[in-house]
Parts: sequence; C-alpha cells; structure tokens
Amino acid sequence: MEKASGEEIRRFIVEQVAANPISIVRVTAERFGLTRQAVHRHLRALVDEGAIKATGRTRQREYSLKVQDFRETLSLAENRDEDRVWRMYVEPHLAGLPTNVLRICQYGFTEMFNNAIDHSEGSQADVTVGRSAACVSLWIEDNGVGIFRKIRSKFGLEDERHAMLELAKGKLTTDPARHWGGGIFLTSRMFDMFSILSGKLFVGHEDGDDWLLEASENWPGTNFLMRISTNSQRTTKEVFDRYANPDLDDYGFSRTHIPLTLAQYGQDQLVSRSQARRVLERVERFREVCLDFSGVEFIGQAFADEIFRVFALAHPQVKFVAIGANEDVNRMIGRALAAARSAGGETSAAT
Repeated sequence: MEKASGEEIRRFIVEQVAANPISIVRVTAERFGLTRQAVHRHLRALVDEGAIKATGRTRQREYSLKVQDFRETLSLAENRDEDRVWRMYVEPHLAGLPTNVLRICQYGFTEMFNNAIDHSEGSQADVTVGRSAACVSLWIEDNGVGIFRKIRSKFGLEDERHAMLELAKGKLTTDPARHWGGGIFLTSRMFDMFSILSGKLFVGHEDGDDWLLEASENWPGTNFLMRISTNSQRTTKEVFDRYANPDLDDYGFSRTHIPLTLAQYGQDQLVSRSQARRVLERVERFREVCLDFSGVEFIGQAFADEIFRVFALAHPQVKFVAIGANEDVNRMIGRALAAARSAGGETSAAT
C-alpha cells in the first residue's frame, strides 16, 4: 500500500468522525495500516487546530467535529441588498475556504436571500452559518407565506405538490419581469445537499438524488438549507455549463432534470395522460429535458404515449433523455417511440 500523506489521513478523519465518533481510531488505523499511536498523533493535531473536539477518557474517548455557528435575525425591510447581507453577516465566517466553495456559497446564499426579499412577503429572515472542518451549512428561514403556497396561488395549481414539481423543473418565477427563474434549480445542483421545507412539504436534492417527505403539520414560511463539503471540487461554472446547450451561443439555461418521483402522489402510479401533461407543463422552454425515472416502478402506456409520442412529435425542438428507468418502464417508453415512428414522425427522445 502506498504510504498516505498526513494531510490525506487527517482529511479522512474529518470526513469519517461524525459516523465513527468512538471507533475513529480503529477505522483510521485499518484504512491506512497505521498503529493506534500514529492515529492518535493525527487526532491530537486536529484537536489543537480546533477542527475536532474530544470528550471522555482513554478508550471511551469520543471525537466529534467542532462546529462554529452564527445566527442572526434580519429585517427584510431594512436589508434589501443581498450582496450586502452576504458581505456583512456570512462571508466573515467563511474565511479560508477554497475559492470554488466560497463562490458556490455566495451564489446560493444571495439567490435564496433574494428570494426571501422579493417573494416571501415576510418581515424577517433568520440567517444561520454552520462551519466545521468537513462542511459548511447555510440556513435561511423567513416568516412569509411559504414558497409552495405562493406558487400554487400565483399559477392556479391544484395543490402545493404540483407547485413543488414546477419549481423543480426550473425557469419558474412569480415575478418574470425581475427574475429569470433559474436560481433555485442551479443552487440545488451546486451544493452537496439542498432542501426546502415549507408547508407540509420537505423536498431536497442530495448526492444526485431527489427526495420528498410530507409532514403532519404545516411549517410556516420557507426554510432553505444548503450544505457543501469544504473539499468539494465543484465550481459554479461547471454547474452552469452542465445545464447550458454548447451548440447555442446564448449560454442560456436550456437543460433541465425532472425527478419523476416528485410527480407521484402517495401510492399513485404514473399512468394517465393528465399526469403526463402535468410533468410536461413549460418544458417546451428547454432544449433538452432529462426525465429521471429512478424510484418509479411502473408507468402506464397512456403516460408514456403522451410524452414520447404526442408531445415529442408536436415539439421536435425538445430532446427527451430518459434515465434511471427499469425494464418495465423502458418497455413502455419503447412502445411509445415505436408508435411515433409508425406515425411517420421523428422524435429526439433517447434512453
């Protein structure tokens, strides 16, 4: 085994200590072929640096990340410039971060705080910065009407889950004259974990997966949580480029990713044309639409036909890419594509 550097060993400890607070010495020793004494030297160095803390004695000693928290309640009427809020209240607590991580934090925070200023209809927002050696967490919690409730009301949608699905697509804003509608979507792809809690819906994007939880009680206002590793190699440019079309010169937001699990209500399966039309609302604004079937066990023929034949033939400029589909779902998609070809039309759908 190639000998690991001290930096690599300490990075491993920082990344693993939360999951192994008591056994971190053993786990690290096994991972790098070290003695317990050697691991303890690295632990002492991290404690001296203030990266982790130790409690207890000898073999019962427990290690954990040392977290620095900052929290401030801000009046939205008195803090109308999100860049100023960033410079005054957030950036000072992020000194020393790699440039790419700092820029992601700046982009995400200013976009979400601007959302609270312009859209929440609230009077204040709580801003929290949490920082450890492993990651940075940013919270923004306003006391407004709630993001899903506002979207539902603005667009006359059936319920707040429908509002959540529309928001997940991107290019949605309740104030199109002043906003382009891509901030939340792109922010969710920049951070390792991004979540929104509002009303009874708790929706998030983490490590490439989307998830949804439903609460029994309403959460007032809107709570945004963003978290990113201090060692992340991701950049804002990388994320922007991923959702732009390189064949176009406008560098626009031309690609989207739709997790179809968010279109399922409870135990319902995606079987009807009306469900498909709900998924398809506004997608003609994009050049490429990635339909993510991960977690979807079955789709009906009508659902597949509406997307991959009816809509695709009517909008040939939109390319559909299906990912995460199981054998049954792929079979339904294949039938719809075959029907489109039989009709003499060409679609740009791909699986």
